[in-house]
Amino acid sequence: MKKVLITTVIVVLGLSNVNAQEIKFGAKAGVNVAYISGDNIEDIDPITDFNFGFLAEISISEKFSFQPELMYSGQGSEVNLKYLNIPLMGKYYMTKGLSLEAGPQIGFLLSAKNDDTDVKDVFNTIDLGLNFGVGYKLNNGLNFGARYNLGLSDINDVDDVSDKNRNEVFQLSVGYFFF
Repeated sequence: MKKVLITTVIVVLGLSNVNAQEIKFGAKAGVNVAYISGDNIEDIDPITDFNFGFLAEISISEKFSFQPELMYSGQGSEVNLKYLNIPLMGKYYMTKGLSLEAGPQIGFLLSAKNDDTDVKDVFNTIDLGLNFGVGYKLNNGLNFGARYNLGLSDINDVDDVSDKNRNEVFQLSVGYFFF
């Protein structure tokens, strides 16, 4: 996990030197509606949890920017999964303030609990996903986002079980760019 975080910082710093017109740093928080999809998943209700973290927006041109994030995210269903996610979002500004965004995400499982029982050992520690969303940024730094995370990797880590399951998460967030 240390290597991934170091690599992410190096990428962000490296991209900031590639004709970046402006870099803004901020924080955001919001609500998740999360569920697990895949094999043998019937009658499992989605959960509502929260997300929060830090982000940077690196302007590449007037229409394009790159937004790496470091986010804590509550996911799962009846099993409560907590992740440290690193989304790497490309943003296209359709008009001033309004952007479409997409990009890959890597997640690191921090904890997994069913009621109060630790079940982390039956889940993979790495979760890969793809994000799609829309955002709106005001001139004063306040910003709003709606995002869908499609899990790409099997979250199960149980021998002799062929079920394949993945995370899916809808997120609403509000944030602020400090500088």
